[in-house]
Amino acid sequence: MRKESYSLPSAQPLTEAYIHREDERVAALYGYHAGAEEDWERRLKHLDQSSSKRADTHDLARVLRAYNEAAHAAPEVFASISAIANGAPVVIGGQQAGLWTGPLLVIHKAVSIIGAAKSASEQLGQEVVPVFWIAGEDHDWDEANHAYVVTAEQEMRKLSVARPEGGRTSVSRTALDEEKWSQLLDELEQALPSSEFKPVMLDELRQMSQRAKSLSDLFAMILSHLFGKHGLVLLDADDLEMRRLEAPMFKEIIVRNDELEQAYLSSAGQVKELGYALQADVAPGSANLFIFNEANGQERTLLHKTEGAFQDRKGQLSLTLAELLAIAEEQPERLSNNVLTRPLMQDYLFPVLATVLGPGEIAYWALTADAFRTLGLEMPIIVPRMSYTLIEGTVAKHMDKYELSFDDVMSRFEERKGQWLKEQDGLSIEEQFSDARQTFEELYKPLLALATAVQPSLAKLGDTNLQKIVEQINYMSSKTVDAFNKQFEASTRQLDRIHLSVKPLGKPQERVLNMTAYWNRYSLGWLDKLLDAPYSRTGGHEIVYL
Repeated sequence: MRKESYSLPSAQPLTEAYIHREDERVAALYGYHAGAEEDWERRLKHLDQSSSKRADTHDLARVLRAYNEAAHAAPEVFASISAIANGAPVVIGGQQAGLWTGPLLVIHKAVSIIGAAKSASEQLGQEVVPVFWIAGEDHDWDEANHAYVVTAEQEMRKLSVARPEGGRTSVSRTALDEEKWSQLLDELEQALPSSEFKPVMLDELRQMSQRAKSLSDLFAMILSHLFGKHGLVLLDADDLEMRRLEAPMFKEIIVRNDELEQAYLSSAGQVKELGYALQADVAPGSANLFIFNEANGQERTLLHKTEGAFQDRKGQLSLTLAELLAIAEEQPERLSNNVLTRPLMQDYLFPVLATVLGPGEIAYWALTADAFRTLGLEMPIIVPRMSYTLIEGTVAKHMDKYELSFDDVMSRFEERKGQWLKEQDGLSIEEQFSDARQTFEELYKPLLALATAVQPSLAKLGDTNLQKIVEQINYMSSKTVDAFNKQFEASTRQLDRIHLSVKPLGKPQERVLNMTAYWNRYSLGWLDKLLDAPYSRTGGHEIVYL
C-alpha cells in the first residue's frame, strides 16, 4: 500500500513546543512526554501506586458493560472491559458526538487511541485498553448537528438537523424522533453517489437509528460498528450510571473549588508568561462546573461563585455549598464538567496511562497542570492525535497527470492550476493582448499631448478616455482567455476535484469531510488502511492512498 508522511504543523504553538520538546519550561507543564519510553514505565508505576484514589474498577466495568451492550458492542469490547475490571490501564480520548460521526478527525482519534494502546501494550508487556469518551454532556448543538459530504456532482453538501424545541440541554439529552431519523437518512441517500456498498451501509445506519434516541446514541453505535473488533470501549460522559460513579469526585471538586480556581489561574499565568495564548477561558469566580437547571428545561448552565453561593450568570439560580454538595451526593446526574475539570474526572474514573488529544486540546490541558497537583494527582501522558489524508485512486491519478504534489494541493493549488492552464496557451493570448495594450498606450500618448496643447482642460478627459479603452482591451482579453479555457473544462473539473477531496472548503480534509463518503465507496476496507498506516506516539500526518 502506498503511504507517505507529510509535515503538517498545527496552528497551536504551545502544542508544537510540547511535541518537539522545544522548551523545558513547557515540558514542566505536562510532566510526562509521549516520546519518552521511560515515561510510560514511570506512569504505569504511578498508576499501580495510586489505585486507591480512583473509582472501583468493578463498579466501572459494570457501568461500561451496560452502556456498550446498548451500543451492540463486539465480544472484543467486553473482553477489554473485563481487563479494566481487573485493573488494566487505559489509553483514552474523546470527542463530542456528531451527525454520522461528524468530521473525519473523530475517526482519526479513534484510530490513534487504538494505535497508542497497542504500542503501549507491546512496550509494557501487558494489556492496555483503548477507551473512547463521548462528550455527550456538551450542549453546543451547532457543532454536533451536521456532516459534510461530496455529492455525485462533485459538490460539497452540508447535511444537518435543527435542534428540537426546548432548553439548551446536552446533546445526549436532546431526543430525535423516528421521523427525523428517516429524513436524515433520506438526505444522506440522496447526497451520496451510487455504489455497490451503499445499500448495505444505509441499511446498517437505518437499523442503528431505529434504536437511537439521540445523536450520542447513534454516534456510539457507529463507533462500535467500526471499531468493536479492536476492543475499543465506549462511554458517554452524560450517562446516568457513570454520573453516579463520579459523585465522589464532584464533591471533591466542589469542596476544594477555591483551591482549584487558584490552580487554574496559576497555570494560566505560567502559560501566558511563556508567551502563549490561552486556549480555554480561565475566569476568576468560575466554579468550572455546569448544572442542568430543572427550572429551565434541563438547560446546561455554568456555575459561578458569588458571595459564598454558586449561581448562574444571571443570578436566577443560587445554591449554597451545602445544597450543591447534596446534589452531588443525591443527584449527580444534574452536574457536568467543563473542559478544565473533565481531565480530573477522567483520571478519577480510569487508570489513565495516556490520553490522546488534538492540537487545541493539548494546548488547553496545560491549564490543568496545577489542578492535578492540587488533588494529589499527576497529569497522564499526553499523546498527540495522528492525522491522515485519504487519497482516492482517481484523485491520485489526476494528481500525477497534472504533476501536483500533496504539498502543491495544500499550499499553492490555485497558483499551480493557473500555471497549468497558462502552459496550454500555445496562442500566447495574454501576452498578445498585453503587447496590444502597450502599443496602443504608446500611440495614444502623443495624441493626448496634442489635445492638451490645444486646450489644457482636455487632459483629464483624455486620461479618462485612455483608461476606458484600456479597460475594454482587458475585458476582451479576459473573455478570450475564458473562451480558451472552456476547451479545458474537463481538466478544470479534474483539478477542482483534487482540491475538493484533499482540501475541502480550504481546510484539511479531516476537519470537513464525513466518513460515510469512504464507507459508501470502499465498505470498511479504508479503515483497515488507516489502522495499518505508520503510527507515532508523538503524532504526525500520514497520506494514505486508497
